[in-house]
Amino acid sequence: MKFGEAFREYLHGDQEKFLDKCSHVEYKRLKKVLKRCRRSSLGSQEVCRDSLEEQEEDRDQENRLFECVVCDQMFFSELMKEVSDIAGCFNTKARRLLHLHVAKGMQGYVLWFRQCFRDDKLAMAEEGRMLMEYVTMNAIAIRKILKKYDKVHSSVNGNVFKSKMRAEHIELLQSPWLIELGALFLNINGVDGGRFSEFCGNFSCDLDASEPVMRLTLPNSVTIDYSLTCAICLDTVFNPYALSCGHLFCKSCACSAAFVPIFLGLKEATPDSKCSICREAGVYQNAVHMMELDLLLKQRCKENWKERMVAERALIVKQTKEYWDMQTKYAIGY
Repeated sequence: MKFGEAFREYLHGDQEKFLDKCSHVEYKRLKKVLKRCRRSSLGSQEVCRDSLEEQEEDRDQENRLFECVVCDQMFFSELMKEVSDIAGCFNTKARRLLHLHVAKGMQGYVLWFRQCFRDDKLAMAEEGRMLMEYVTMNAIAIRKILKKYDKVHSSVNGNVFKSKMRAEHIELLQSPWLIELGALFLNINGVDGGRFSEFCGNFSCDLDASEPVMRLTLPNSVTIDYSLTCAICLDTVFNPYALSCGHLFCKSCACSAAFVPIFLGLKEATPDSKCSICREAGVYQNAVHMMELDLLLKQRCKENWKERMVAERALIVKQTKEYWDMQTKYAIGY
């Protein structure tokens, strides 16, 4: 079955009610735009040249500078809007779902009490599965439509658009919330003795390898490996945070890189603070606390997790004392 048919069946299948409230790629409409384009026929026209070298040079220049009036007028702007809406919808729904699982206080007590009468974990697992399928199908649709664009136009604008998505932090399969959903499945499956194996049978987390990694096998055989190694301390991430650029760090390491005390948090980082990997600035203010991933690491590496927690608390106490000593000196003038 071609992907276009599979995508149409997905949109009008069992999850239609769920998808009614979600944005999605207008795959069929965008393909029609490309079909109306005559760029391929224009590129195939023969042009008389004095020499073969001049012909190849002009053709290369045309491919570099050509702008398709039919497609570019709406194609990339519409696609960027759709991708932004999809990323926003996915992140919002995933954040809400994950918050329910790690809720504390009165809300946590209410959710615990509800489990006596209804199976909330099963509903959470089902919604998480739908979210993963939603983001995967749309990511594949985006990849295929960009590949089709480049084929029709003999261009590399599709790859340029992918770079723009990374720059805008809306690349769907690199969302930290996707890692959190994978960790959620592994957590609830471990607690309930494998009751949710049908949902997370294709997810794994290998912490004993030389490089700890989480592997997610998503619908349509899309497999993604996420490294769980902090690029600063070169150890498995502890109390992990994902910066806006998508890179994972321990909270203490990220705070150290941003020159802020741990107890103040990453939101206190200056706008010009840069990611230690990609060197992008302004990525700390909207960092995501990976609570499900932290819970997974806590359950699977208990001794190591306790040791690092003690070390981090000692560092927090030290930094707090130094910070307030400095503030006191500034206040009283010595």
